[in-house]
Amino acid sequence: MRVLHTSDWHLGRALYNQHRYHEFDAFLQWLSQQIEELHIDTLLVAGDIFDTTTPGNRAQEQYYRFLCRTAASSCCSNVIITAGNHDSPTFLEAPKELLKALNIQVIGTITDNPADETILLHDRQNQPMAIVCAVPYLRDRDVRKSLPGESIEDKLNNLINGIAAHYGKVAETARNLSLKHPTLPIIGMGHLFTAGGQTVDGDGTRELYVGSLAHINAASLPADFDYLALGHLHSAQTVAGQPHLRYSGSPLPMSFADAEQTKKVIIIEFNEKKPSVTELPIPCFQPLQRICGDFSEIATRLEQLKTSKSNAWLEIVYTGSTIESDLPGRIEKAIEGSRIQILSIQDRGRVEKVLQQSNTSETLENMTTNEVFQRCLDAFEIAPEQRKELIFAYNEIVRQIQEEGNRGD
Repeated sequence: MRVLHTSDWHLGRALYNQHRYHEFDAFLQWLSQQIEELHIDTLLVAGDIFDTTTPGNRAQEQYYRFLCRTAASSCCSNVIITAGNHDSPTFLEAPKELLKALNIQVIGTITDNPADETILLHDRQNQPMAIVCAVPYLRDRDVRKSLPGESIEDKLNNLINGIAAHYGKVAETARNLSLKHPTLPIIGMGHLFTAGGQTVDGDGTRELYVGSLAHINAASLPADFDYLALGHLHSAQTVAGQPHLRYSGSPLPMSFADAEQTKKVIIIEFNEKKPSVTELPIPCFQPLQRICGDFSEIATRLEQLKTSKSNAWLEIVYTGSTIESDLPGRIEKAIEGSRIQILSIQDRGRVEKVLQQSNTSETLENMTTNEVFQRCLDAFEIAPEQRKELIFAYNEIVRQIQEEGNRGD
């Protein structure tokens, strides 16, 4: 059996208000070709299908067109899709019964029965192929009950224990099913942030819960999985150095911060329960480049791109020591007659000058919400022993607001 693992498509995502529909079209067309050429039996998509809980018509069209194409494939007999933290569970599950007729299984949220997340896959000859534990993104309210008098540590421990317990229950149903099918591999799916997971600053990866202490240790996950297909982190990587526990990463750069990464999907070939794992690089469908420096350095790089007839999208970061009075105009003039597009120009030189003159080190637009709250604590001279509880409560409020927005229902 040959499986393809992907995640974090974020269909509908824009970059500095620039639509990326042509990139998503190209990726999904490429993915369809790989499924056919590599004779993929099963496709696993581990969450964050869409970038928002209310995707636009174009993003939905891309999603359903791809699913129809895959269902018509001569080789791919199963597609399993789980929800991520960006997805609306009810939106994903709305066509669930219709998609099931096409051998496309969608798991948007957990139920009271862990067996609902345990799927016995069959090939086109109706022979059993694998057991999949399809666990969607677990929200705090799914796995933890608030109790009076809980400390911060209690809340975090209860959250982590709740997530581990849920995976354990789903794995137990898989173990019971494997008694009838002892040679079938057990494949896990999840959308979570594991301890030690690598991110790139600015790549769009969110904290899922309150604080990094809620990252899940690999040892907390069941040992039953012959392969674990994870989503959420946008860089392809293994978990705790174990080659069968993997993030596939996002198929497109989510920002200029991760534009230099080679994006990948993961191919897993099973010989009964033993997996052989291969990383398959994804082509670059739209070049992205960040150019930093003074104007001379920027102009030199722009001329090189222009000469090479590049069609790159650029983020320009000016760091020169002098104030350029018409920086955007000079940059636009430098790319005249080319296919280059400038999506963002950041004048860090001007910012630094203004900050020096005002004897301050920060501006509101350059600060995160956590940094703003930290400055509020400083301004009101909150005692250090009181800050830990206040910061935890603030982060929990922010998380709840994000979750309400992600539910979209």
